[in-house]
Amino acid sequence: MIEVDLINKILNNIQKVIIGKQDEITNVLKAVIAGGHVLIEDVPGVGKTTLVKALARSLSLNYSRIQFTPDLSPSDIIGISIYDQKSMEFQFNKGPIFSNIVLADEINRTSPKTQSALLEVMEEYQVSEGNDTYKVETPFFVLATQNPIEYEGTFSLPEAQLDRFMIMVRLGYPSKESEKQILKLYKEKEPFQYMDGAINKEELLYLQKQVRKVKVNDKILDYMVAISEATRNSKYLSLGVSTRAVMSLQRIGQASALIKGRDYVIPEDIRENVSLVLSHRIILSSKAVANGYNKENMISDIVKDIEVPKVTM
Repeated sequence: MIEVDLINKILNNIQKVIIGKQDEITNVLKAVIAGGHVLIEDVPGVGKTTLVKALARSLSLNYSRIQFTPDLSPSDIIGISIYDQKSMEFQFNKGPIFSNIVLADEINRTSPKTQSALLEVMEEYQVSEGNDTYKVETPFFVLATQNPIEYEGTFSLPEAQLDRFMIMVRLGYPSKESEKQILKLYKEKEPFQYMDGAINKEELLYLQKQVRKVKVNDKILDYMVAISEATRNSKYLSLGVSTRAVMSLQRIGQASALIKGRDYVIPEDIRENVSLVLSHRIILSSKAVANGYNKENMISDIVKDIEVPKVTM
């Protein structure tokens, strides 16, 4: 199957520089071929930036990095119009958002006003400046990072912003053996410098097109709707998931099926990805917090109570 071959090329290439994180890399790749954005939450120094750079190199895409700081302004992201005395007109100078892959590094370190500059482009793939609208080139992805343990000088992402991210992933610390391999690999050289592209832009667009062709049975649709309804009716949640979240769950399920070489979704494609897609979108009630719940085990408990459909294709 040509799609599986292309996906394996990407995974194998990224694993040349990211050691021992195959599941996490696969999760990010699911969102990429599903056409979604990714929020990476983890402590500093575990490879978040390296993963994004390796992804861009493997997909043969242009890449830009925006370091989010408290004094960053929206124009630093989207660009600004400057008056040209020769033409006597304003000329729009595009900002770093006009790339295929944009790394929004430490996104929660900038103000809500600047964070909101990403809302339109993440949803509509365009930037509005004054009376003009500028399209970004596709494929287009925002991969944002945030530190989960530092709160001083940070601004929590609002629900509308979080809802734009298809999934949230955590890389975590490497195992002992993986960390030893990393030390050996990086001892004398920087392996990223020797990375080649695994596929080209056209092949990625082909994969994205194939994801949308993966069949989704009505029983799977009912299953996803039951999960979303359960989050909205749970006494342990003060905010359930949006329709956009359920659409993201469907798309990730399709991507998961394609990666495994199927052209149809099964319940396991939904179950194994439900926390990735929904956990950053819900808000726990005070009762849930008092009972020691976190978002992941709350989602897990909700899914356990919903009957798994029997699907035949």
